[in-house]
Amino acid sequence: MSQTTTYAGSTGAAKSEIETSTIRAISWRLIPFLVLAYFFSYLDRVNLGFAALTMNAELKFTPLIFSWGAGIFFIGYFIFEVPSNLALEKFGASRWIARIMVTWGIISALMAMVSGVTSFYVLRFLLGVAEAGFFPGIILYLTYWYPAEYRARFLAAFAIAVPISTVIGAPISGLLLGLDGAMGLKGWQWLFILEGIPSVLLGIVTWFYLTDRPEKADWLSAEQKAWLKAKLDAEIAAKQAVKHLSLGEALSSPKVIMLSLVYFGFVGALYGMQFWLPQIVKAFGLTNAQTGFVTAIPYVFGTIAMILWARHSDATRERVMHVGAPMILIAIALAISSYLTDPTMTMVALTFAAIGVFCVFGVFWTLPTAWLSGTAAAGAIALINSIGNLAGFGGPYLIGWVKEATGQTSTGLLVLAVLPLIASILVFVGGHETKHEFVGR
Repeated sequence: MSQTTTYAGSTGAAKSEIETSTIRAISWRLIPFLVLAYFFSYLDRVNLGFAALTMNAELKFTPLIFSWGAGIFFIGYFIFEVPSNLALEKFGASRWIARIMVTWGIISALMAMVSGVTSFYVLRFLLGVAEAGFFPGIILYLTYWYPAEYRARFLAAFAIAVPISTVIGAPISGLLLGLDGAMGLKGWQWLFILEGIPSVLLGIVTWFYLTDRPEKADWLSAEQKAWLKAKLDAEIAAKQAVKHLSLGEALSSPKVIMLSLVYFGFVGALYGMQFWLPQIVKAFGLTNAQTGFVTAIPYVFGTIAMILWARHSDATRERVMHVGAPMILIAIALAISSYLTDPTMTMVALTFAAIGVFCVFGVFWTLPTAWLSGTAAAGAIALINSIGNLAGFGGPYLIGWVKEATGQTSTGLLVLAVLPLIASILVFVGGHETKHEFVGR
């Protein structure tokens, strides 16, 4: 009897032992490193919100100019997202993710050279081009290592870098603005330089540290590799037995388009808050350093909620309610926050919005990865992420446009609330093929 067959027919206790040891080994090897990489990725993407506290006035950027600069990142990101993810599938995760990290770190540091509107737009666009493919590439990469029943909790563990980048990064960014005048540079210039360099260094480490596929993992035993291969092969076979999609079929699938629109609604709320929250908090009359610490509060609660919610989704094997319900919470919380004037109550409402945002983040990517595999998965995940991230342009721009027209950021939050509300409806209408995701379990 082959080794793989032995695992398939082994006792529950024996299977549990090899399963537990394999998942533990994978998780300790990959998750902390990927979280660190995504931490700097996200920090380099959104630290613009803190730089704006002093940069906008010094460079005479209006709310609309800032919104265009914040959002144009996602145009470059959108254009190169699918090709970048297909390149990862072809060249391997270690090489391609290393390339992404080094180039985005360099361009992020070069943001310190912004001197006017044109250089601002060009560098933000190039930063989007450089970073394209990182997040969907990691989502695809994790499907190489984790069976479906573990996916939500470990996708959430990876995505924890998003709120943590604000919990840790917001106070640091606020303090870095205090370096104003050091060595003749402005505080916002130091912010970009000191937060860009670590990405370059970590990208070099990535080339040597990441293992492309389980079969190349010399840190797994032969038994662990055999168990994981049998488990993942069975899942891929089950997906393809239902319908084997080509890349073209996946990219034109109505379900992929629907998920792209869902993600669009979610991302609009995420980045609308992310880029403008520091300025909302600053308007309470706080210093830059105080703004950093207060901005971190919603993300502390969002971090805790994301992990617990993803674990609950895996435990109950339910996805639709775990994505749709938090979307409704985001919409309600953003709408309520737009009517509040008391700083404390505003932060409470925005904390609930952040909880909803990160609960969605931890579970959403189980939806497409449940029924896609191989090159089709690489292309579809990238397409969903790229279309969704166009809202990274739309969300911040929408708030900036409303603020310039009305003088009130809060009105922009009310308009922004419509996006996750529509997304929640699409989730409940679209449903999820749970029996395909958890086949045989």
